[in-house]
Amino acid sequence: MAYTAEISRKNPTAFLFAIDRSGSMEEGMESGQSKAQCVSDVMNRVFSELLIKCAKSEGVRNYFEMGVIGYDTTLGVVNPLTGDLAHEWINPISLFETNPLRIEERQKKISDGAGGIIETTTKFAVWFEPVAKGGTPMCAALQTAYDVLNYWCATHPDGYPPLLIHITDGQSTDGDPEEIAQNIQQLSTNDGNVLVFNIHLSSKGGNKVFLPASAYGLPDGYAEKLFGMSSYMPENMVKFARQSGKKDVSSESRCFAYNVDDITDLVELLEIGTKAAMDVVDMDR
Repeated sequence: MAYTAEISRKNPTAFLFAIDRSGSMEEGMESGQSKAQCVSDVMNRVFSELLIKCAKSEGVRNYFEMGVIGYDTTLGVVNPLTGDLAHEWINPISLFETNPLRIEERQKKISDGAGGIIETTTKFAVWFEPVAKGGTPMCAALQTAYDVLNYWCATHPDGYPPLLIHITDGQSTDGDPEEIAQNIQQLSTNDGNVLVFNIHLSSKGGNKVFLPASAYGLPDGYAEKLFGMSSYMPENMVKFARQSGKKDVSSESRCFAYNVDDITDLVELLEIGTKAAMDVVDMDR
């Protein structure tokens, strides 16, 4: 059974995020945030939570390596991170602890324990900022992802397969990305193929679609194409999806979501992938 390789400091896995930063990401979501700001908050939250999971008394253990590919036609395909994180596409998670762009203070609502809600100030680390400009060079971004993950798999042949998480709201403006996405899915370690997630932040509305087994009901060809560019869910991810309440998820489901409309939806989808990886982490190694 694939996707069972033990993750340790000597045998890490990788998460690579490809983020659409085109001008249409400035459009608002139901929460009132722009798509770009929502994605930025989700990314920063996921980085923080993964750091917490890897933290031990002696410091952060490098169970994971992570990277971000940002893409638009104004700046092109870039690594949007800063400091020591800017030199390589994928870096050990411990470098994220020491290289946030800044630490913000944000207001957070919590229970007061008596049925009420109070506001408190909390620290919020920021590595990834919202950008929305230009067109959508999706093919160039995914080709970069292919090159990065091809090298990673070659240098980590016994590793738990990496995840590519692609978040976009638009149509590719530099060609058809489907073949490149299929090529990425063919990359592999000895433990299985690279898993490709696609999250479509559409402005067309319609029903929310979460880890579907079919493209039926998707509103247009762009959504259907992203569905076809997404990996089938392996059994360990199906298990975690069902545990999170997604009882209709099966081995025919794809790593795809359409019209997710708030941070909670995005975080829930990404947690399904990261929890499956955490399940095989050896915390003693």
